[in-house]
Amino acid sequence: MASSSASPAPAGDSLRQKRILSSKLYLEIPSSKAPVIYSPAYDISFLGLEKLHPFDSAKWGRICRYLTREGHLEKQRVVEPLEACKEDLLVVHTEAYLNSLKSSFRVANIVEVPPVSLVPNWIVQKKLLYPFRKQVGGSILSAKLAVERGWSINVGGGFHHCSATEGGGFCAYADISLCIQFAFVRLNISSVLIIDLDAHQGNGHENDFANDGRVYTLDMYNASIYPFDFAAMQYIDQKIELASGTKTDEYLENLDQALEVCKSRFQPQLIVYNAGTDILDGDPLGRLKVSPEGVVTRDEKVFRFARDQNIPLLMLTSGGYMKSSARVIADSIINLSNKNLIELGCQLG
Repeated sequence: MASSSASPAPAGDSLRQKRILSSKLYLEIPSSKAPVIYSPAYDISFLGLEKLHPFDSAKWGRICRYLTREGHLEKQRVVEPLEACKEDLLVVHTEAYLNSLKSSFRVANIVEVPPVSLVPNWIVQKKLLYPFRKQVGGSILSAKLAVERGWSINVGGGFHHCSATEGGGFCAYADISLCIQFAFVRLNISSVLIIDLDAHQGNGHENDFANDGRVYTLDMYNASIYPFDFAAMQYIDQKIELASGTKTDEYLENLDQALEVCKSRFQPQLIVYNAGTDILDGDPLGRLKVSPEGVVTRDEKVFRFARDQNIPLLMLTSGGYMKSSARVIADSIINLSNKNLIELGCQLG
């Protein structure tokens, strides 16, 4: 549970602040761009090994292609982030953890694809970890854009199982924790709400902000699936545990109640919305039964919650283990635009 004291930085607060202030990730983005962040480098093509994990590692590109080809977002309006470098990652991660990623065996365990352990690490860095680091850069930049524009969407990120010292569940870098730490220093933010609606518990950021009263966590997840991190559960400020098979109406009712309680408990200056689509009916890992329309409604509720209180919100796409996830996310973004909750800049006739 959040308390009044902040977590100490691994290498000390002054060094953390110096790294944040010297980072190049906070790009100046012209108003001609939409606060939608994506790079073709997000998508993972790794000798076919990516197909051994149920995650659709090309979904990020397909989301953007749906939006651009259907005329909802002009390609030149998409923001491309920089790659998070080692100094950026050390804002949260320990040197020992980053060094552990030089072992292909260690990375294989994190991404849950055993054959990766047999691949030379330089290839693992280029084909797998580099795309993740680009997405981390996108998540960090998304906070700046959200504060400037009122909202932002990183079409990627949401690696909520990774903490400062441990990766897992296809999450090698703690982009949520990094995004928030940068916001504290560069954006003069002192209170952040994490709304984690991925089907899995967000144990990474929960462990990182265990004793940091500036961060309030609302986590609604299937309690009968990975990661079963009972230690991290005690740090969730507002926990909504769902049963496998929870259907759309019950899910949305739980969300409405949770947001109402949250509004009375915490007044944030920034919302980090982890919008996993593994809640979809048929997802092999999420094991919930929420319809595509339910996901669209869920996202609309969260964006409206932020808009009604005039709180900047950034969205990360996180988990989703069916090919249909990309279409659902694109449809949700289109709906947010149609409801005037976001402005993509394209007006369809």
